[in-house]
Amino acid sequence: MINWQSLLTALALLLIIEGLLPFISPRLSKKAYEEFLTYSEKTLRLIGLASIIAGILLLFLTD
Repeated sequence: MINWQSLLTALALLLIIEGLLPFISPRLSKKAYEEFLTYSEKTLRLIGLASIIAGILLLFLTD
């Protein structure tokens, strides 16, 4: 069964972390986003895969 409280907590933390850079330094955020647009689709997929793997590892380490 899904633990909705934990899922919402995780989502809330994700939103907080994602919002930190644009809040603290909008200029740096814009620069990062512009650079991100220059990456190839293959590179973006690899970054996404690395993030997924890191997240899964963290879940196993904290469980």
